[in-house]
Amino acid sequence: MTNSQDVPATHAFGSRVDFGKAASEYRAFRVGFPDEFFQTLADRGFARPGEYALDLGTGTGTIARGMARMGLQVTGIDPSHALLAEAALLDREASVEVAYRIGKAEQLVEADGSLNLITAGQCWHWFDRARVAHEAFRTLKSGGRIVIAHFDWLPYAGNVVEMTEKLILAHNPDWTMAGGFGIYPQWMRDLAEAQFTNLESFSFDTSVTYSHEAWRGRIRASAGVKASLPEAETKLFDADLSKLLRERFPTDPLSVPHRIWVATGSRP
Repeated sequence: MTNSQDVPATHAFGSRVDFGKAASEYRAFRVGFPDEFFQTLADRGFARPGEYALDLGTGTGTIARGMARMGLQVTGIDPSHALLAEAALLDREASVEVAYRIGKAEQLVEADGSLNLITAGQCWHWFDRARVAHEAFRTLKSGGRIVIAHFDWLPYAGNVVEMTEKLILAHNPDWTMAGGFGIYPQWMRDLAEAQFTNLESFSFDTSVTYSHEAWRGRIRASAGVKASLPEAETKLFDADLSKLLRERFPTDPLSVPHRIWVATGSRP
């Protein structure tokens, strides 16, 4: 997640982030978007069987895999070899097929007007957003759609998310992503300035269940911990988080509030 009011600082911090360092935790503990998200794409007619879809910043392929299950023909791109290797393992376990390649969202190789759907899950803030929006517009067919989606934990006063974020900041003061509320209005401007039409956004909240072990793994896989801290500091952080959970949040498993937010538009 990211604090949507602090995008320039996020880009500066992002230059130090390497999710490949956390690939194993990313695969094991970042469960990705829930079934309700994919059902919403189907119900709204955004994703249809047989269509061609491209998933930007695919990571371990959580959105790409979900769309493949829906019957779409999907390609996922990411700059991390390590994350794509984990994505391929998860695809085999799920018995789905996704074509992966190393690539950057700012420089797509797809032909003009070749895609029905482009998705970007939990990654738009890492991009040169204007360039990516224009590349998406170029490669979508007339009537094709872009879906920018976030699935963010919610830090409410005194809850496990807020206390975990404070602990991340204690270990990594340069981390810029605390205090988010899961809404990104500037993403709508990105789409409008790239000439997308039929713009809309929507959100809904849900809870995700984590064991203490799974929450620790999920946080290690975040940008503020293993992806940007040295290994020794990551271990110190994890020990402190384990202590925090035992002392302040002994209920196991935890119920962690999240918000799904989507910005979408279509090419005329």
